[in-house]
Amino acid sequence: MFSMLYMRSSSSDLTARAQIRDRALELFAQRGPDAVTVRDIAASAGVSPGLVIHHFGSKQGLREVVDSYVAGIFDEMFAAVAGDPAMLSDTSPQGTSGLAELMLTSLPTDSPVPAYLRRLLLTGDGTGRELFRRWYAATAAMTEQLSAAGVLRPAEDPAVRAAFLLVNDLAVVLLRDHLTDVLGIDPLTPDGMRRWAADVVTAYTQGVFGSEES
Repeated sequence: MFSMLYMRSSSSDLTARAQIRDRALELFAQRGPDAVTVRDIAASAGVSPGLVIHHFGSKQGLREVVDSYVAGIFDEMFAAVAGDPAMLSDTSPQGTSGLAELMLTSLPTDSPVPAYLRRLLLTGDGTGRELFRRWYAATAAMTEQLSAAGVLRPAEDPAVRAAFLLVNDLAVVLLRDHLTDVLGIDPLTPDGMRRWAADVVTAYTQGVFGSEES
């Protein structure tokens, strides 16, 4: 189900408007929106600059559409998990342990979405701040559900617990290149995520410190 969230637009929606949006997303992820011109986007999409303006009004208008599109992908991810909180449990048949693995199962390996998300979150961008707030609220709601279901231990400070889990998951996305460098494997690939999730689940369930007796 998740794999259709991104692919439905990039493969089946072949309208000029969708193609322009997808090429803009790729360029924004590579260079940052400020460094990309309407001409760059038009050339990548194989259309005229005038057609870009016709569909979106301006580069800012196109940027808003791209941001809305990316936000919608994650909104659908969280909505699906909200309907089945066990998807974030290590006991789930899907084996999903967090946002990073949801992204892996939702997006093609070469998707520009993770790189664009990294730019949004690390540059102080208003869209990035708003996305983080929404994801934090969704994470808080899911951790409450999982606690009520007995999957997670109750937290003394549920707000901090939700923030901790979200930050840990986002770290894989934000530090993807550095993690690939030191681990020798991309954590946002199936093999990389299996390796990452195995120890992360152990750390969450068993802890990382030795007992006081030892």
